[in-house]
Amino acid sequence: MTKSGPTSSHTPVLLSETLDALAVQPGGRYIDCTLGGAGHAAAIMEKASPGGQLLGIDADPDAIVRAREKLDAYRDAVLLVNDNFTNLQSICIKYDFFPVHGILLDLGLSSMQLDDSGRGFSFQHDDPLDMRFNPDQKITAASIVNTSPEERLANIIYAYGEESQSRKIAREIVKARPIDTTFHLAQLIENTIGRRGKIHPATRTFQALRIAVNQELEHLESVLKQAIELLGYEGRLVVISYHSLEDRIVKQFLHQEARGCICPPETPICVCGHTPRLRIVNKKVIMPSADEIAYNPRSRSAKLRAAERIITPGVTYASTDDHTYLILAQSGIWRKPVILEKIKTVFLAA
Repeated sequence: MTKSGPTSSHTPVLLSETLDALAVQPGGRYIDCTLGGAGHAAAIMEKASPGGQLLGIDADPDAIVRAREKLDAYRDAVLLVNDNFTNLQSICIKYDFFPVHGILLDLGLSSMQLDDSGRGFSFQHDDPLDMRFNPDQKITAASIVNTSPEERLANIIYAYGEESQSRKIAREIVKARPIDTTFHLAQLIENTIGRRGKIHPATRTFQALRIAVNQELEHLESVLKQAIELLGYEGRLVVISYHSLEDRIVKQFLHQEARGCICPPETPICVCGHTPRLRIVNKKVIMPSADEIAYNPRSRSAKLRAAERIITPGVTYASTDDHTYLILAQSGIWRKPVILEKIKTVFLAA
């Protein structure tokens, strides 16, 4: 997501705040689930050297090509995978990359996708209505716009774009079909609901279509659950989101995993057996400074949340083998590569 800059050059959002939240250290192992222009990844590797390792994931094959060039100085310590982060756990098992010290999710679009891709993420250029992160995927924005029943289209625009005039927009889209380009759709929306303020009236609809095309919210929920299982003791999970739907999912997940019992309030006795697995690092959401927003306007809606993996003795790890793992993890010895092989069976069994 938005690893963005004011032009097609790449300016990573909340860079120093991200490195602090990840607690990057020399020799650490990190995962960037949304590689984009590799701005965050390059900064992580610089701070994690010597001895640091990085697994970079992106669904966009073009992002992998650009990232490989940017990270060339660290090529022996970096593994880049063209895949969707919803497959995070299977990727880590395939490449033997766990447990890790930190996992980053920077949700949104990269500058290159907005400015250079020709895939219709932005209405600043007249491009085909595509919006796929992975060009091999079948569903496009055009297929949703031109084949969805009016009610479903309105629901998508309302649920994913939080657009109050979704039904009016959907009605006019259906009347005007087929719609195949960004300019056509943006102009239709502007003609339908008018223009008020600085934000273009098509912004929310374009966001909704992109989220629907790439199943972004479903994939976010999935990757958060997987990430927590891959973090070593005191490993950090850092998520940068750019709109309220994403931020709500992240906030609720982190707070739930930082709690003990999660039974409904009306339940008289705890039956869930849930134990805390995370500690919230930043109690207050971290946002860009005025200086960063002035330099990089696309950062203005960014929100960073972070949490740290904890272990509950005697509950989560009750067996003899798991107790041994607990001692290793809490001592910090797990960070040494020679110990990793001894504790991976616990992760695989979790």
